[in-house]
Order: sequence, then C-alpha cells, then structure tokens
Amino acid sequence: MRILVLGSGAREHAIILALRSEDAPHEILAAPGNAGIARDATIVDLDANDPVAVADFAGTESVDLVVIGPEAPLVAGVADALRTRGIPVFGPGRAAAQLEGSKAFAKRIMDAAGVPTGGAVRAQTREEVEAALDRFGAPHVVKADGLAAGKGVIVTSDRDAALAHAETYLAVGSVLVEEFLDGPEVSLFFLSDGDHVLPLSPAQDFKRLRDGDEGPNTGGMGAYSPLPWLDSRFGSEAAFVDLVTTEVAEPVIRQLDAEGTPFIGLLYAGLILTEQGVKVIEFNARFGDPETQVVLPRLIDPLSELLLAASSGHLEDLPRPAFAEDVAVTVVLASDGYPESPVTGRALMGVDAASAVEGVHLAHAATAEHDAGLVATGGRVLNVVAVATTFRAARERAYRALGELGLEGARFRTDIAAKVDEGL
Repeated sequence: MRILVLGSGAREHAIILALRSEDAPHEILAAPGNAGIARDATIVDLDANDPVAVADFAGTESVDLVVIGPEAPLVAGVADALRTRGIPVFGPGRAAAQLEGSKAFAKRIMDAAGVPTGGAVRAQTREEVEAALDRFGAPHVVKADGLAAGKGVIVTSDRDAALAHAETYLAVGSVLVEEFLDGPEVSLFFLSDGDHVLPLSPAQDFKRLRDGDEGPNTGGMGAYSPLPWLDSRFGSEAAFVDLVTTEVAEPVIRQLDAEGTPFIGLLYAGLILTEQGVKVIEFNARFGDPETQVVLPRLIDPLSELLLAASSGHLEDLPRPAFAEDVAVTVVLASDGYPESPVTGRALMGVDAASAVEGVHLAHAATAEHDAGLVATGGRVLNVVAVATTFRAARERAYRALGELGLEGARFRTDIAAKVDEGL
C-alpha cells in the first residue's frame, strides 16, 4: 500500500517501523516527520493539521491509507475531510476525538455508558475550583479540559499548587477537578471500526520525570510491555484484557455510535487498578506515547492489515491480534530543562553505536539533521527501545545503548521496568 503517516514524534516513528517490518513492500510517506523518520519514510511538505491540504494530497497522490498519529490533526477534523473524499483513514473524526479533546466530554460519555471512573467536577472559575478541591480532599487532581500534550495534569497534596495549576488553564478554558484514585496504572489500546473493537497488549508507562516517580508530570519517560504482574491479580493478561474490553471499550464505542459519532481509530484507555476494581483515568483518541514503542515491536500480525480493517469497517473479519512472548522496554532520552523549558539545538551523538546494540532500535521524537550531524529539537529527543526474552536482558540492552548516546545535559530515568514483578 501507499501509506501516509501524519506526525513527527517517536510514536509515529514506531508506527512506521512496524509497517516497515512487514513483508509487503509498502511505500511510506510522512508529514512532517523528523530526522529519524526520514531514514525510514519519504518526508512530504504538508501541514498535518490542515484538513483540506491533507485530503488534497492524499487524493492527488493516490494514498491508500492515512494514519493519524498525534491528537491535534484529529481535533482539527483531518479524518473527517479524508472520509468525505472516500480515503481510508485510521483516526476518529473531530466529534469522536473529543473523547480526548475534552475531559468533560469523556466523563459524560463514561457516565452514559456505565463505565467505571472517578468522580469529577468541571470548573470554570477559581471559586469553583476551590469548592471542588475541598469536596474531594487531598491528594488533589486537576486536569486541563482540553489538549495539553500530556502535561495538563497535576497530582499534589499542596492545595496552593493545585490552585496555581488550575489558574494556568482557566485562562484558556475550563478544568476538571477529580477524585484521587490510588493503584497501579495500565495503558491498553483498542482498535475500533466504529462497531467492533480488538485489543492490543497492555503496557505501563512512567509519567514522572525522575526515578521513583518523583518530579513533574511529563509526556512519558519510559514504558514496558507485557505486564506479568497482571497474572496474580486477574489470573492472566488475557482475563484482564477481556474484562476491560467488555466493561470499558465496548460500552464506550457503543455509546459514541449511538450518539452519531462513531469512533474509528485507536482508543487508548488509561486505567487504574483500585481496591474497588478497574477504573478509567482518561481516554486518548490515538496511539499512546511512549507505550506504542513497546507494544508494536511485540505485534506478530501485520499492522497495516489491522489499520486498514479498522478504517474500512471490517475488524470483525480479523482475529484478536497476537503478540510475541518477548518483552520490550523503552527509555526516553530528554533534553536538559525538560519538561518546563527544554534546551534545544544541542548535538546528539552516538546514534549509530546505540542502534548497534543487540535487540535495540531507536525511535526518534525530536531530531533534525544539521551540517554537523543530528541535533535535538524538542523536549523528548528519542526513545531507546530494547526487545529481549526477559526484562533483565531488555533493561541491560536499553541502558547499554543509552550509554552510547551523547547529549549535553540529557535527562533519563534509570528505573524503567526495574521492579516489574511489583508493577513498577
């Protein structure tokens, strides 16, 4: 197929690498891409957030499938423009993408579908925030209602810090003050064609900047898959996946369809395993980052067939995707100053040496080619992804590869998948 992948991060690079690994000789295009993606796909000059421009390009260039990576093009309505032209696209339309674009919308859908989640109050003023904080008590959870690139959430026992975070986002919209939920978190992806869902393998990500889950929230500093500790809690990973499929994914997809906003694409369920059962923290309307980087390398079935089946309404014709028994670990290399004010433009060295480590590949997130070589152009620069038969071996490979990389002031966590048996 001729496939266009929209996006410029490590998630999109992971998708492209999965497509590249298939036997089929796909022609893969990417916009806007990055330096790493440019080595595995043809970069095209295209505004990924412009519905008309994307639809015109896909039609003129006879693109067989468009895969939308990040959330911004979804909320901008790029998928709607493509579907109007009859072009297969993996990604929900603007209305269904509000499942991620608006936390309040997601809570309403969950309530209507009977999906277990924490209590929440939508607040539009400081006074409403204060009342909600007092209602739920500490620890306080405050979320920007709209898109915030994974950084719009604060969890703190400091009431003043929660208020300050809320006021930052009240300047541009509303916020949600939520009940604090305690327990290990799990990310689970579902492919959806609007009527049916197929689950992928679960993963766990690490959102805090520093070891031991200290420091500010980030877009994600690492992840691993599968989650062997689910066996002791649910009997098996399959049993857990079945539970979430029937209690979360299917009811939400049915509710969206009933409201005339069918969800076609990737439903990301951010889950927390509380003493009262599995509850939803949030939904995203696209592949998660960095979880995609550890889920897709374990996928046995051709990714292109799954994405096209979802895009064309034929998921019921496919079996549940199969995954290798190998494990995958990814560690994010971030720029100095991330996430508050990342320093960009610094040289990135050792990429070839890191890629040469057995079982390791790199998924670029924010890199560019300059005359002197690669430079970092953003906060999260790249993902080191390691696959092995055990987590110990995968961790050893990932951190050996990180040791080959050179970036002044770089940040990364040293405890990714260090305590897998404990769900950490």
